[in-house]
Amino acid sequence: MTEAIDAGPRGPHTVDAVLIGAGIMSATLATMLQQLEPTWDIRIYERLGEVALESSNPWNNAGTGHAALCELNYTPERPDGSIEISKAVAINEQFQVSRQFWSHLVDEGRLPDPGAFLSATPHMSLVWGEKNVEYLRKRHEALKDHPLFAGLEYSEDPVQIHQWAPLLMPGRSKHEPVAATRTTAGTDVDFGALTRLLIEGLESSGMPVRLEHRVTGIRRTKEGLWKLTMRHEVGGTPLEITSRFVFVGAGGHALPLLQKSGIPEIRGFGGFPVSGGWMRCDDPAIVAQHHAKVYGKASVGAPPMSVPHLDTRVVDGTASLLFGPYAGFTPKFLKTGSWFDLFGSIRWHNIVPMLQVAVRNLDLVTYLVGELLASRSKKLDALRDFYPKADGDDWYELTAGQRVQIIKNEPGKGGVLQFGTEVVASADGSIAGLLGASPGASTAAPIMLDLIERCFPDRLEAWKPALQRMVPSYGRSIADDPGLATEVLASTATSLAITR
Repeated sequence: MTEAIDAGPRGPHTVDAVLIGAGIMSATLATMLQQLEPTWDIRIYERLGEVALESSNPWNNAGTGHAALCELNYTPERPDGSIEISKAVAINEQFQVSRQFWSHLVDEGRLPDPGAFLSATPHMSLVWGEKNVEYLRKRHEALKDHPLFAGLEYSEDPVQIHQWAPLLMPGRSKHEPVAATRTTAGTDVDFGALTRLLIEGLESSGMPVRLEHRVTGIRRTKEGLWKLTMRHEVGGTPLEITSRFVFVGAGGHALPLLQKSGIPEIRGFGGFPVSGGWMRCDDPAIVAQHHAKVYGKASVGAPPMSVPHLDTRVVDGTASLLFGPYAGFTPKFLKTGSWFDLFGSIRWHNIVPMLQVAVRNLDLVTYLVGELLASRSKKLDALRDFYPKADGDDWYELTAGQRVQIIKNEPGKGGVLQFGTEVVASADGSIAGLLGASPGASTAAPIMLDLIERCFPDRLEAWKPALQRMVPSYGRSIADDPGLATEVLASTATSLAITR
């Protein structure tokens, strides 16, 4: 699909932009920049032999179009018992930006039938026990009248829940209170397929995408440009390229690459790697009985990315079921990374924040140790909390992708562990990278728009018409405008074939 060897000269060469990593983030940014500046010389470099093999690979992530429709960790309960919905609204709004961008590409013929990467899939929340049922009831009440959550249904009726998702109720105690919410506006997204389609479109228009090229160094030149040194993974051939702008979209490896750049903005940042695993079922008879993504509540001490869920996954047109994730730990920053990644990222400026996070999050460490030691039987017990009659013989284990949670030094707080994403950019905007994990891929479009605003402020006015073509709500808040929210939800649902 893509060239594995740089066809140009091996000497220094200056381009407009270099994007490191060929996942969903770089593919999204490159697609935007190409439409904003068609004459720019933009290059993408990837160290692996194919695109989207790390976090964007469909079996390395849950594929949930994260819109906070079912993810309970985005709607925490306040001390007074009320439900905080601001984060859920913000994440939903971000996902609507991604939907608009994908719809634009579909409508313009830059992406094929949306069914090639997206499947309309109901999103559900499922809880049991009186306290959790009361929480879900209050959550539904807090969200149901918001235009971004229109159509969110609630039920405590086992018969109704069984109709929504037949695997959830049989075998469950009739005396245990249970409740669920459901919306048909949810999605399952194959971010690997989406990335490949975006990259193919970029290549067909002449943008070079170089595989098997490992970036070994990034340094600023005296002219204020960025010189990148690379090595071809097959044969070790060296390469140097100079760029006016650099984006580090290398997943967990973004932290060490930004450290190599020497920008002061990366000081104090560290990373906490978290691995994961799934249980997967491919039996058509079982898969046919469950068409939904069903999220529950996280265990005490579990990181937000470990919220358990039983999902329909559609990859390459074939449906499977996925349950998990089961959290774990490895010092690697990438699934294909080095066992020395964590230790190699330690610097004088981040060691104190990292130690502070370790001391303050002993419950997380205890949880991860427990997950690492968990037997297959215990993992199946967790699955049976959702699917009581699950037969272990129908399920096999699968290793999920690697995530690196952000550790940063906050004034007055010291080291803080964050469970989101953050763009780190130099003061002049000439280099930027993305750190963190969930909701990640689902919010690639708004994250890249934020990056563009931070790195190219002097061009925004000229780019605004093009940005508004890509994202019609650009510059306006969907969450604060019910009419606009209704319009955006309807138009993107039509373009992407999403049930409303």
